[in-house]
Parts: sequence; structure tokens; C-alpha cells
Amino acid sequence: MVKLHRTAQKIMKFLDAFKGSRPALDSQFILIVRSISALNISVNDFKKTLDDLIVEIDGKEIGEFSKSASALLNRMDEQIRSNVHVGGYTDAGGIERMKKSLEELNVATEYRLLKVPKMGVGVFVVIWKDKTDQGPLFVEIVVSDDEDTDNEEK
Repeated sequence: MVKLHRTAQKIMKFLDAFKGSRPALDSQFILIVRSISALNISVNDFKKTLDDLIVEIDGKEIGEFSKSASALLNRMDEQIRSNVHVGGYTDAGGIERMKKSLEELNVATEYRLLKVPKMGVGVFVVIWKDKTDQGPLFVEIVVSDDEDTDNEEK
């Protein structure tokens, strides 16, 4: 549980999103935090910002449709479902559909799915704001225990 909070803390500090942050779910194996960043990051800089975040937390990006991504998303889904009732089923394509739905609402969105091997966690981070580059930058992170990380990295 400590490793989840430490990883979330590093991410929220990097994105300057502590003020007003709230855990949407905080359990032994998964932590979901939502917040608003104090940074005024341009939508044009979203990709670079998330790439820099990966370096900052010593993470390793994983492809959205890879076996690693599927395993991590399934694990996150199981951990969420063990704490709250969720209808439907796990769907890796749902991430891209979520992004397209937000973009249809005139919201610029960028996300990354990654592992942090040193911490033994998987992370999903998404940032979004109005496409006009006005208003706040919203942040949501999911930090999940990832017991298979050590085995995959060797």
C-alpha cells in the first residue's frame, strides 16, 4: 500500500496536482486519485509532459494493446471490482474510446499506461483540458500493485 501512495505522490508532485486531490479509491492493491493541476500545460505539450513524467518516475511505457497492457488492465480491473461493483467487462480498447469520447466534447486528452519496475506497480495516467487551452488541467491516475513486474523485467 505504501508503494502505491509513494508512486502517486511522485506523479502528483510532478504534475503539481496535490491541492484538491482526492482518492476515488484507496485500497491495499489499487489507488485512484483525481485532481486539478496548478500547472498551465498547453495541450500541445501533453505528450512531452507525460513522456517526461515517465522518465521522472523511472517508468517503462507499455503498448496499449500488448500482452503486458492486457495483463495490467485485467489486474487493475480485478482490483477495482474487488472494492466496488462494476457492470460490464474489461476492455483494453475502452481507453481509446474514452479518449475519443472526450475529444468529441472538445476536450484534449493524453494518457500513458506504464510500469514502474522498481516500485512493483502499474500506472495509468490521463490528463485533459478544454481544446481551446483555457481552464484547468485535470489529472487522474490509477496506481496498481503489479506483482508480475519483477518477473517480466528480468
